[in-house]
Amino acid sequence: MSAASPIDQIAERVERLLVRHEEVQRTNALLQEQVDALTRERDGLKSRLAAARTRLDVLLERLPAAPPNTEDSAGA
Repeated sequence: MSAASPIDQIAERVERLLVRHEEVQRTNALLQEQVDALTRERDGLKSRLAAARTRLDVLLERLPAAPPNTEDSAGA
């Protein structure tokens, strides 16, 4: 069994690096899909929150003003 030539060693190393690069690219693409999905979910939740706040503001405006509490000021 002869030792691999330096060119063969370099070629083998380059092949391993190319395979690893492809794996990293696939992983990055999957992570980017997850980021995109979470961004859409976040935006949807922010929209729902804004709508809920608007509904609450409308309900609060419909409530009658609280009359002043005369018992506290009378010292009862």
